[in-house]
Formats: sequence, structure tokens, C-alpha cells
Amino acid sequence: MPAIRPAAVAGTFYPRDPAELAAAVAACLEQGPRAAASAPKAIIAPHAGYVYSGPIAGCAYAQVARRAATVRRVVLAGPAHRVHVPGVAVPAAHAFATPLGSIPLDLDAIESIRALPFVEAGDRAHALEHSLEVHLPFLQSLLGEFTLVPLVVGGATPGQMAALLGKLWGGPETLVVVSSDLSHYLPYEAARARDGGTARAILALEATLDPEDACGAAPINGLLTLARERGLSAGLVDLRNSGDTAGGRDQVVGYGAFAFHESRHG
Repeated sequence: MPAIRPAAVAGTFYPRDPAELAAAVAACLEQGPRAAASAPKAIIAPHAGYVYSGPIAGCAYAQVARRAATVRRVVLAGPAHRVHVPGVAVPAAHAFATPLGSIPLDLDAIESIRALPFVEAGDRAHALEHSLEVHLPFLQSLLGEFTLVPLVVGGATPGQMAALLGKLWGGPETLVVVSSDLSHYLPYEAARARDGGTARAILALEATLDPEDACGAAPINGLLTLARERGLSAGLVDLRNSGDTAGGRDQVVGYGAFAFHESRHG
């Protein structure tokens, strides 16, 4: 029987009960602005507990709703929080589970990138990693049936990440999601200033972020590098922090939602 990576943070980062989880995701999606005329090829969305970052993630995913029927594969890249990863880690498992069900992995796509010298295979980096898992119920609620390419990113360079994402880019059937929070544990106004600068860099496709700007700086920089090469444009969907959602304002965590669109002439 294929190995399934079980949910590790259900009941902490998001509800364990399937009905409660589905309702929580729906409530977050309803807070998002109406989708633009064209749906994005890629998004950046946060990965904290839903009470903190769920509304901002919902704003990002609401942009995808327009093309939900065409997306059949999701490339999901997020930072390593618990295990040291020199480059990028792909799982050995065949599926990832949440309280909403199991998602099959695109094993052919994963095999296609294992030859890259900075890609390692194994479940250790994925076992307890929340940066990918918290996105899965959003994707399940929006897309229904799809396959997943999960990437835990450690020390990969912008060029390496751009090359990897380029190999997986595909066409309209593939959505790219980069998981990242922004600044961590700054006072409210300092966080707003820091996150504003980070947002300006992302919108300018400047692959210059460091982990103090965003914990997912490595996958973001890779996406920005590839976006610049391929002529994508970036748009800001939402920019808030935990002081705006469910926390105090002495020390906050920043959250941003960004959408990347391919040129209509490209």
C-alpha cells in the first residue's frame, strides 16, 4: 500500500474535524476580494495557524477560484522549519493526508527533479513540516481532484529554485504556490514598515529577500527570479499581520498574499 504522509498539525494550526475545517476554509475564502479577470499562474500565501493568517491566505486562494476547474496539479514550495535541508527535499510518500482526505503526489514530476544535484528525497523533512500542510485544505476545497508536488526548501539559491520551478512550470493545468510568512516578532508599526518594503521588492520581482524579511525567502526568491525571466507581473492582494487578525501588537508576524500573472502575449 502506498505510503501516506498523515496530517501533523490538524487540531493545532487548523481544525481536526472535517466539517469544522471545511467551514473555516470557506469563511477565509469569503473574505477574499473578488478574483481578477485573469487568474494567477502562481501565488504567495502565508502558513500560520488559520486564526492568524487564514484570512490572508483566503485572499490569495480566492484569486485562484476562476481557474479552479483547469488546475490539475499544484507545485507547493515552503521553507523548512524543523529539519536542516541543504537544498530542496521531496518526499518518498505517495500521498499527503488532511482531515478532508488524501492528495496523490505527482510521482513522475517528483522523479523528474530528483536528478537535480540539490534535491534530496526522503520523508524526514516533510513529516512535521507545517508550511506545506496548512495550504492543503485550501487547495482541496478549491480544486477537488488534483496531484501535488510538495517541496520543502532549505538553502537552495534563487537560481536553483528558478531552475526547479521552471522544470515543473507546465501549462494552465499547473498552479505554483509559495508558502511564506513575512517578518517575525517585531512591534506592530515596525512590522508594517518591514513588510511594506518586502512587498515592494516582491512586486518589483527583486530576488533580494532574506529570512528576516520572509521565512520563505528561498522559494520566494526563486519564484521572483523565474517570474522576471518569463515576464510575469506581480500584484499585491493583501498585506496584514497577526496584530490585525488575532494577536496583540507588541510582537507580530507579518502575512502577505501576492498573485503572479503570465503575460497575455507570452
